[in-house]
Amino acid sequence: MTDSKGSEKVGEIVAERWREFLGFGEDVIDPAMVRAAYAQPRLRVLFPGVSHGILYLSRCTGYPASHDVPLVYPLAAGGFQVTGRTGEGVLGEVSTLEEAFALVVTHLPEGSGPAVLGTKDDL
Repeated sequence: MTDSKGSEKVGEIVAERWREFLGFGEDVIDPAMVRAAYAQPRLRVLFPGVSHGILYLSRCTGYPASHDVPLVYPLAAGGFQVTGRTGEGVLGEVSTLEEAFALVVTHLPEGSGPAVLGTKDDL
């Protein structure tokens, strides 16, 4: 169990990471994707990462990441696809990033809360 000082430290780590991501340019990731995820309070407390231009969110700050939060992919024809991270397949296709990250929120793993300090083994 994390004490209040530990929770504050994790909160600071996550907030700093989000500040970094919110400052990224299109050469790293679509800034609109980062802003749309950050606008969701339940996602804002998770630890962001980026791989191949896709934002991923982890329930822990370390590696290996939790890999259990759905992902949002842009579609070539427009819109976005939300896929589950644990073999859930496609969770839906939507028109906007706001809709996509709202769908991510509805499919968060049970008991998801603020990211924890450590790896997926610490969840």
